[in-house]
Amino acid sequence: MAKKIALLIGVSEYGENIPPLSSALNDVEAMERVLKNPNLGNFTQVEKLLNPNSEVMRIAILNLFKNAEKEDLLLFFFSGHGMINDDNHLYLATCNTAKDNFEATAVDGNFIQAQSRNCYSKRQVLILDACYSGAFANGWHTKSLGVDIKKQLGAEGRVVMTSSGATQTSFTQEGATLSLYTQYLVEGIETGAADNDSDGKIHIQELHAYAKAKVQAVKPNMKPDIILDKEGYDILLAYTPKNPEVEYRKLVEKYTQNGELKKVAILVLTEKRKTLGITDAVAKEIEREVLEPFRRRLVNLKSYQQYFAEEVEQKYPLNEQTLKILKDYRQDVLGLRDEDVASIELEITSGKEAEYQKQREAEAEKNKFGYQLKTFEFETAEISLKSQLLGLVRKPEIKYIPKSGKYFTEDIGNGVFLEMVNIPGGTFIMGSPENEEGYDKSQSPQHQVTVYGFFMGKYPITQKQWRIVAALPKVNINLEPEPSQFQGENLPVEGLSWYEAQEFCARLSQKTNKAYRLPSEAEWEYACRGGTTTAFYFGKTISPELANYDSKYQGKTTEVGKFPANPFGLYDMCGNVWEWCEDGWHEDYINAPDDGSVWLNNSNNRRVLRGGSWFIPSENCHSSFRFYADAGFCGCNLFGFRVVWGE
Repeated sequence: MAKKIALLIGVSEYGENIPPLSSALNDVEAMERVLKNPNLGNFTQVEKLLNPNSEVMRIAILNLFKNAEKEDLLLFFFSGHGMINDDNHLYLATCNTAKDNFEATAVDGNFIQAQSRNCYSKRQVLILDACYSGAFANGWHTKSLGVDIKKQLGAEGRVVMTSSGATQTSFTQEGATLSLYTQYLVEGIETGAADNDSDGKIHIQELHAYAKAKVQAVKPNMKPDIILDKEGYDILLAYTPKNPEVEYRKLVEKYTQNGELKKVAILVLTEKRKTLGITDAVAKEIEREVLEPFRRRLVNLKSYQQYFAEEVEQKYPLNEQTLKILKDYRQDVLGLRDEDVASIELEITSGKEAEYQKQREAEAEKNKFGYQLKTFEFETAEISLKSQLLGLVRKPEIKYIPKSGKYFTEDIGNGVFLEMVNIPGGTFIMGSPENEEGYDKSQSPQHQVTVYGFFMGKYPITQKQWRIVAALPKVNINLEPEPSQFQGENLPVEGLSWYEAQEFCARLSQKTNKAYRLPSEAEWEYACRGGTTTAFYFGKTISPELANYDSKYQGKTTEVGKFPANPFGLYDMCGNVWEWCEDGWHEDYINAPDDGSVWLNNSNNRRVLRGGSWFIPSENCHSSFRFYADAGFCGCNLFGFRVVWGE
């Protein structure tokens, strides 16, 4: 007569440098309980082996497979440490196995496989709840056995069930009496929850599928596996208990979504309790057991969240060593995958990442230019003409737009500073089309120019700034400390020749140890436009509300910064004072450089002026308008300048 025979081995104590396991012996007791139960496993022979040495363990395994008859169902269960060598070959540790000699004192997986292959029994189940138990598949060969289905035992064949992958540790549970995989094997049989098709029988694949799903609900990184040598057949291992609790548990499993029971599900289950005659206490305990894997996973996620947040708070970004420790904790202790914690990490690091990137940008600028850049807020404007006419004049409409820019301050002495705005590099079309108001042939042909990033003064040089630098040691020529006709600390300095502007730059450079200079003509126009392509950086036209031009409005220079800035955050680029550029004068742009560099002209002493002034009409103030004067001419009260710095 066919028999159901089991050998259950648990090893909790080991030799040197192998930690003990608290759950191994309890695993054996629990498996014995369900296998010997006549209403569940109904095994006729169950042998327990607790903490055997290697010799005793081999003999017991040998006897299990050697004494089996053809129709018998054999079950081998092991709970304990699994160890692998450099070839990923599995050994099951015994009580006399030490870390340094495990290949000699542990039981070789090949030994178990050999006994299994030579066994007469056509139904064999091997369950390994051990670290690296998936490595047992190495060397496993399928063996065709004749088809002889027995209803009382199920299909024939050999099955190996493993708690972990070939490179994984099998997870112990803090505060739990059973190991994770065995807990759900026992639960699946004892509660009938593994009977997926509700036929009253629990087959091996059903049991493994149930245990695997529960294990991965707690620790998704754990990979229990099943190895079948005859696909399509399944061994009948146990029967489902007949009671209302089993049916209620199946309903709870069915209604659970992502570890939760919704309110409507609870209402249905409350009615089902009455129908099945289950007390509220029993029902609550069943619900708790079903939801327990999800609750434990949530605890693991919260634990990871706590430690990850602590590390990020201490230092961000995390270094490689910290990331490695967190990964080991995530995978080996909590059993979580990368995708399980991705949203947690993103939520914690998003704010820090934004700060970090901001800091990196600032550091990059600091490294490039030697300054820590600051942010400033400003308003620029856009002007348009309304369609309706008021008399003969169209009414302008101005829209003010908030923007921000980067800058650094240069201390030039006596509490006086230069504010230098970061002008990012880029490409633009220099010059103006022939149909633009104020067009002159000197502004053509239009051509593409690429300009490298630099810094430009936020304002024209003021009289206060001029006075400080004019008092610095002479480089080439003398400077008049009060050259301006219109007096005022924050009025632009005016009445200056190109040579005097050059002397200012030389003295400033000597003081700061940086090469301050006048802008090239291309740099000036690029900075003035601020990314716009219209005649003015405000739009196609201009208004007295936006700039100081045409003597009938202001009649003199105005304090710098009075009018809205251009899109780069530069003030007074239209009007107020003409601004000297570094370039010599050319009648047009034929053969002009396309890299933003200075274009010299040794055939005359004329130098370029840009931007217009308080005195001239609007059409001579647009972004591309060009003017010139002899380098030694001071321009009365019309000529000023601003400085640039950069490679």
